[in-house]
Amino acid sequence: MVRISPHLNFNGQCRAAFARYQALLGGDIQIMLTYGDSPMAATFDARLHDLILHATLVIGDLEIMGTDQPPERYQAPQGLCVAVTLPTAQKARDVFEGLAQGGRITLAFQSTFWTRGFGMVVDAYGIPWEINCGEAPA
Repeated sequence: MVRISPHLNFNGQCRAAFARYQALLGGDIQIMLTYGDSPMAATFDARLHDLILHATLVIGDLEIMGTDQPPERYQAPQGLCVAVTLPTAQKARDVFEGLAQGGRITLAFQSTFWTRGFGMVVDAYGIPWEINCGEAPA
């Protein structure tokens, strides 16, 4: 079996981002490990100790992973997005609006020729998302 999981990089906001993602998408945060709590804590600069070394949010059979990059290594995401398909237009709109809070809408949520709802947003943590509904257009 092959599993592909997005691994998101943050600039100090991983904990807050994963709390929001869990609230919007459900699932369980199974790992939220700080640099300071890791077995390698002594090898990390003390300024990193409260940041997240590894987080995992499991939603059904899928997972999203994340980390806070050291500030000198952080780069904003480019050339990708996290695509999510939700079962209903209402659920998709709710997730879209939740991700848009404090973020930037790049394509308003709307009906398209393939679905009752689709939109694109960069969330408050700099992560680009495509939110899609599994319902056929009206």
